[in-house]
Amino acid sequence: MTNKGYRLAHDQETDILNRTEIEKRLTTIWAGHPVFCKKETGSTNDDIMKLADEGAAQGTLVVADHQTAGKGRRGRTWISPEGENVYMSILLRPHIPVSEAPMMTLIMALAAYEAMQDLDLPKNLRFGIKWPNDLVVSVNDGPYKKFVGILTEMRLEDAEIKDVTIGIGLNLNQEAVSEEIAETATTLYLAAGEKVSRAAAAACCWNHFEPDYEEYLEAGSLKPLLARYSSALVNIGRKVRILDPKGEYTGTAKAVTEGGELVVTPDDGGEDRCIGTGEISVRGVMGYV
Repeated sequence: MTNKGYRLAHDQETDILNRTEIEKRLTTIWAGHPVFCKKETGSTNDDIMKLADEGAAQGTLVVADHQTAGKGRRGRTWISPEGENVYMSILLRPHIPVSEAPMMTLIMALAAYEAMQDLDLPKNLRFGIKWPNDLVVSVNDGPYKKFVGILTEMRLEDAEIKDVTIGIGLNLNQEAVSEEIAETATTLYLAAGEKVSRAAAAACCWNHFEPDYEEYLEAGSLKPLLARYSSALVNIGRKVRILDPKGEYTGTAKAVTEGGELVVTPDDGGEDRCIGTGEISVRGVMGYV
């Protein structure tokens, strides 16, 4: 996809996040159709699941200006201030094995990473994916910090996937983060010194997600996306700390499998291990990445 150059200068335009502004930037057939925009909601993931129960079609999108009960991984709360960022969730009804559901999160991460390339941002920014699905940004080759989080929730019926909800929060135009997370988290505004069109950023995510998702379904694996996903990973070749409930250890991240697993060579000299995307966390030895 060619660079659209979406940028928003402080004194040129009002940053409007509504259905019209998002729809006119979408190039998709089904992703983001229809789109429901809310000034405030509890959780866009919860909104999507309610719509799914009412018979909503795949691709239904909920976008909120503010969440009062945003969700993060492992039950954490996603802080969702008003009027600065984008919080959105999409409904999927994939006919895939239950074991393949984590792939949705990786595909979303790749789409969001590629969407950042469509924004006309300073050249001193470097974007990446921290395995498996956190989007991070580095300024002037400094430390990577997280600014996008993704949460995928799956529901089953008769041991098969009923629906999948992907929620994504993009910290875009927020002008400050709390001291407690400032070493590991940031916003696009803090990194770039410029504010972007939130509607453009939202639409760009789905413009990339739809073709990537369809490629995955057609192939039945991550294979056609693996090279692009791997090249975006900031963990590869780095020392990592594996936070496994069975025991913490360190090693070097080597590659990603077609199943989305991270291949790690342990420092203790043991055989390579394949790390799944479940309840295991990966951190850098010297920092977040």
